[in-house]
Amino acid sequence: MPELIEKRKSLNKQVKFQDLQNKALKAKLTKLQAMANLGKVSAIVAHEINNILMPLGNYAQVALNNPDDKELTTKALQKTIKNSARASEILESIMAMVNGETAEVRKCRLLNLVNEVFSCIGRDLSKDKIKLLLDIPEDMSIDVVPVQFQQVIMNLALNAIEAMKPIGGTLSLKAAAGSDEIEVRVADTGCGIEQENLEKIFRPFFTTKTVDSPAGRTGSGLGLAFCIEIIEAHNGSITVQSQPGKGTEFIIELPKK
Repeated sequence: MPELIEKRKSLNKQVKFQDLQNKALKAKLTKLQAMANLGKVSAIVAHEINNILMPLGNYAQVALNNPDDKELTTKALQKTIKNSARASEILESIMAMVNGETAEVRKCRLLNLVNEVFSCIGRDLSKDKIKLLLDIPEDMSIDVVPVQFQQVIMNLALNAIEAMKPIGGTLSLKAAAGSDEIEVRVADTGCGIEQENLEKIFRPFFTTKTVDSPAGRTGSGLGLAFCIEIIEAHNGSITVQSQPGKGTEFIIELPKK
């Protein structure tokens, strides 16, 4: 009997020790996860703000190069102010997502959101031999956090533009309403994606862009990871279809409210 009691005491001590170890490991894991989130957020912020800074620089250069053209300079400065405000909204939106906050969902005209994105990109696509086709009903509305959804469209559009350089091609955005969902398709006629990479493209930090790419720079591998995070936060889905040399199409499905 005394031996049995001692064994129970010993087992209790072991259980308590293991419990303390588990708590310590969980605390470390929480800290490491927080640090990992911070690193991911920093990279995402840098990626998204860089998408805004490039056209900002273009608008500022237009104003500097045309000091005597008051109308053109005014338009360039107005776009600079508008994009600066967008950059602030993007930062707030990203931080809200990371902190688990619920951003404000609003009913928005889809065509207006898309037009604002291409205005923000601030480049004449014809200079890249790219034709833009928009097939979006004027009265179609979607329930989204506007700045978040616009970042999805911007990322997909910029990727499509890079995929078609330097040859050019067609970038199309189409939208249609089903019985329970709204479908948005973003397609290009660019270089396409190799089959073995299709399952990887939404992974954080995965990229096929190198300094030898037509864009002449490496990718962060965060744009598409950010896109899927946003779409899933809207209870939607995003999938991709692609063939090397024939182009790529992203299909976004969002539930109707």
